[in-house]
Amino acid sequence: MTLVRAAQAEVLDSDPSSVITLLLDPEHTGGALTSNRTLLKHGSDGAPPHLHTQSGELFFILDGALDMLVDDKVRTLRKGDTLFVPPRTRHAFAPADGQDADFLVVITPGKPRFDYYRLLEKVHQGEATWQDVAETQDRYDNHYVDSPLWAGRRG
Repeated sequence: MTLVRAAQAEVLDSDPSSVITLLLDPEHTGGALTSNRTLLKHGSDGAPPHLHTQSGELFFILDGALDMLVDDKVRTLRKGDTLFVPPRTRHAFAPADGQDADFLVVITPGKPRFDYYRLLEKVHQGEATWQDVAETQDRYDNHYVDSPLWAGRRG
């Protein structure tokens, strides 16, 4: 059993528009899953189109509304909605227009991701580059892909 108390969870918040609370990584779950809580404030870019080759990703909306690209369709998820994205499925997400989005993410089977989120934090702080992130796509099973639909969704 692994218990993560709210006061003990690592919070990555150098970008106040995108706050990630690290909950569980495979080292805590015997490889079963990875989990975080994400708060994306109105206007945040969210996550660009990407896919995971080895893991599926579950999203549970705690509050607000989240626009989700899944393959070639954009859906808006609202408080209480749950969406599962299977492995090898292109997806992206950002808060819906005029909304914040607070949501739980569960990736299964688990793939070490805490260092990926920490690397994104370093990019925001100017201590790493997007090229550094691109070089970790295989390590963290986070592969960036193109989506003209997602690129043009906000005009």
